Amino acid sequence: MELQTNHAVFYGYPAEAPAFSHENHGRRFFRFLLEVPRLSGAEDLLPVVVSEELLSACPVEAGGGLRVTGQIRTFNSRGSVGRRLLISVYAETMAVCDGLPENEVLLTGALCKPPVLRRTPLGRDICDIMLAVSRKYHRTDYVPCILWGRTALETAELAVGTRLELHGRLQSRKYLKVLEDRTEERTAYEVSVMEAFLLPEPGDF
Repeated sequence: MELQTNHAVFYGYPAEAPAFSHENHGRRFFRFLLEVPRLSGAEDLLPVVVSEELLSACPVEAGGGLRVTGQIRTFNSRGSVGRRLLISVYAETMAVCDGLPENEVLLTGALCKPPVLRRTPLGRDICDIMLAVSRKYHRTDYVPCILWGRTALETAELAVGTRLELHGRLQSRKYLKVLEDRTEERTAYEVSVMEAFLLPEPGDF
């Protein structure tokens, strides 16, 4: 059985109607935001990209419960204000149904940058990492992840190239970006990691 290196499951509520996003190799894709409530009462607004074929089979309407399974995809956009890493959920299946909020992500990949350890004003340790996750056709997604507490301290000691399996959730976070002539509100997406496991290097059996 092929190892699934990038798998995500969400249950939430569409916050808007799908809008045309782009066309690739003759296929049309649409984008919408999925609102996934947290236990804290806040919510994550996650960008979902879906093919026209899947959208036709499962129409999306604001307000109804929707279960989405798929993969986290990233894309480096080069614009007038520099490069930005765009993150979205590529929908492989969708179903309109009743259910409880769900936000689960499984990733396996390798560290592609040195981990960055920092501490919150309340003294909690956080480690920021970038995980390179391979997919078909020699493509790679670069997924920002954050780890907490003891797991953060342990991960901060790892070298670039270390292979990891991560379990967590995809979260959204608003921040202010200072530009030359203005301040712009943006949304960052990252995987908040609940569990992290070291993986053997290829051939280490």
